[in-house]
Amino acid sequence: MNPLNATTRRDFIKSAGTLATGVALAGPLGLNAEAQGRADTLKIGLVGCGGRGTGAASQALKADPNVVLTAMADIFPDHLAESLKNLSKMHPDKVKVDKAQQFVGMDAYQKLIESGVDVVLLATPPAFRPAHFEAAVKAGKHIFTEKPMAVDAPGVRRVLAASREAKKKNLAVVSGFCWRYDLPKRALFGKVLAGEIGQVLSIYNTYNTGPAWTKPRQSQWTEAEFQLRNWPHFNWLSGDHLIEQAVHSLDMMAWVMGDKTPLRATGTGGRQVSTGQEFGNCFDHFAIAYEYEGGAKGFHLSRKQQNCSSSYAVEVNGTKGQALVDVWKGSNRMILHDGTTWDYKDKKNDMYQTEHDELFASIRKGQPLNDGEWMCNSTLLAIMGRMVAYTGQTITWDEAVNAKETLVTDNLDLVTALKGNPLAQPGLTKFF
Repeated sequence: MNPLNATTRRDFIKSAGTLATGVALAGPLGLNAEAQGRADTLKIGLVGCGGRGTGAASQALKADPNVVLTAMADIFPDHLAESLKNLSKMHPDKVKVDKAQQFVGMDAYQKLIESGVDVVLLATPPAFRPAHFEAAVKAGKHIFTEKPMAVDAPGVRRVLAASREAKKKNLAVVSGFCWRYDLPKRALFGKVLAGEIGQVLSIYNTYNTGPAWTKPRQSQWTEAEFQLRNWPHFNWLSGDHLIEQAVHSLDMMAWVMGDKTPLRATGTGGRQVSTGQEFGNCFDHFAIAYEYEGGAKGFHLSRKQQNCSSSYAVEVNGTKGQALVDVWKGSNRMILHDGTTWDYKDKKNDMYQTEHDELFASIRKGQPLNDGEWMCNSTLLAIMGRMVAYTGQTITWDEAVNAKETLVTDNLDLVTALKGNPLAQPGLTKFF
């Protein structure tokens, strides 16, 4: 993903490498008591030190003049070391992570949360998001959480419950659904929500790209380590690419529908090209149809196949006209049936930076943002699509919400023994 006028997390880590990752609010700035005692300095902790997490940390450090990065956590020490090196070069005056505040291992997140930080950035593979999110809320931390929120419905339910608890505690929760923080999308979809294209009849959205990166297997790695280092290709870690990446397009569909949830979905998917062992057990294409109350339908197509035409777009059709987004071209326009056209020509922004700017501003104001409800619904929208594609069945929203299937395991020995979940087969794979 490389939208115009925005710096991606992975672009950040690449450029950085060439240069060398529980208390309710109190007081007028919305800081907890410990933070107020440090003259309003906010301490940031990063959980997940890959390219995405490193970029998020850099943006957090630019979002407020009085913040410092004091703790980092990752499963792998090499990830943490590389991230720390890059961040220290980019922000030498704001990175204060001594050796005792560098945590490695499966329990590293808990040690970081207990280290005295005020704001936690969650950027691990999404399998671990529910546990990390719950722990951060329980400890009274403000949170930036990358998308998606989980890889299965039980995980989404955990994050949703914790998000509601965060609201009670007056804690900020901002998600990595970055298009919600993009000024052109806010303007265009604001017009849709205001009824300027009339009643929405259909939304067609795409996420057609090439396959995700892979890391060659090393002889010293266990099967668990291989999967963890190649997490986009294993559904227990990523949820499949529909959940991990194409969810951005589904989130835009949810947005223009006013975050109204669908009644049911049906669809298909499979694996035609990405069949090597390095591609794990994920599909390489999906086609899902969502049905909404009132007759509106949402159609989603995504694939991760090389040498195919690409598309990252949203087309909203209404009774009075269309709203059209083309991410690759940076186009955001509205065309009405009477011939009127509108193109966004105002200020553009780095939406990734805006996420953190608005997060920290809301903390300072004592009016914390909370993206909890819609970020969980958008995640479940994608998980629902995977459910119908994997099983070949039509599934209702209520069935998806209450689904019992759990993909995640904390037992890495089991991962090694089973070598991941079997590849789904529509018509044979069961819905739980």
